[in-house]
Amino acid sequence: MSLPTLLWATSRPRLLRKSPRSDVYTLHRIVVLTERQFYASRQKITLKNERKALGDEIKLSEVGLGSGGDLEVKDLGPQLSWRLVYIIEYLGPMLIHPLFYFFPQLLYGKAVVHSELQRYIFAFVMLHYAKRELETLFVHRFSHGTMPARNIFKNSFHYHILGGLFIAVDVYRGKYSAGSAFIKGSVMEDERFLWTCTGLWTFFELSNLSTHLTLRNLRPTGTKKRGIPKGYGFGVVSCPNYMFEVLGWIVVCVMSRSWTACFFTVVGAGQMAIWALAKHRNYRKEFGKEYPRGRKAMFPFIL
Repeated sequence: MSLPTLLWATSRPRLLRKSPRSDVYTLHRIVVLTERQFYASRQKITLKNERKALGDEIKLSEVGLGSGGDLEVKDLGPQLSWRLVYIIEYLGPMLIHPLFYFFPQLLYGKAVVHSELQRYIFAFVMLHYAKRELETLFVHRFSHGTMPARNIFKNSFHYHILGGLFIAVDVYRGKYSAGSAFIKGSVMEDERFLWTCTGLWTFFELSNLSTHLTLRNLRPTGTKKRGIPKGYGFGVVSCPNYMFEVLGWIVVCVMSRSWTACFFTVVGAGQMAIWALAKHRNYRKEFGKEYPRGRKAMFPFIL
């Protein structure tokens, strides 16, 4: 009987004396013992000339290697945990917005007397990202453990630059300050308008949290298995968490009439729509006829 062979992209092939009942997880551990810099999350083990990674639970006999054959190990490069990535992404706006809000004289060249509108927007932004950080630490469970470290800059751009720098530069300047001609006498300084927006924003944020808790409970600790999401928000769409996220930011756009907030919301909504459509397809593929046929991906009756 021939032996399974692991082919490293950067070194010579290795012969392995492993039982056909051995799984891919065991092979990951062997690679770590042989090449210590290639920790498990840095490895991608595939069949020879295939692109799709083999899952940890797959046994050699299940992929036709019971009597030997070739596997390839690709180095994915340094990795970061998704939890750490999320923390870094959301931390950016939480540091950038206070700089512009509390030190306008340093950034705009003059002091700014903040209007009620600016106070509300600042509170919304800080509470939103504080919620995101807490969800990352205590609510979210990640199906993929890591991502390439080099991607952290691309992933952070949306939050640090668009959601942090661009929005902060615009909404905390003199144009929106107390007594400015832009907001004076408009609905933007009307307490009833501000409180209505606060109520809507709070409702959407809490709804988003509720759907995240539902998704958490679908996946038992330490597993990648999941069930069909049901309950509040999931009656008509597959990804109500994205829907409520977008609606919360639309409230900020309506309050501020800021083009930067609108741009951030449109870009975010576009990306979330792509994710929602992919998840919707996966749900339908995974659960087949059991999955509710009337659901849309992200917005009822639309998408």
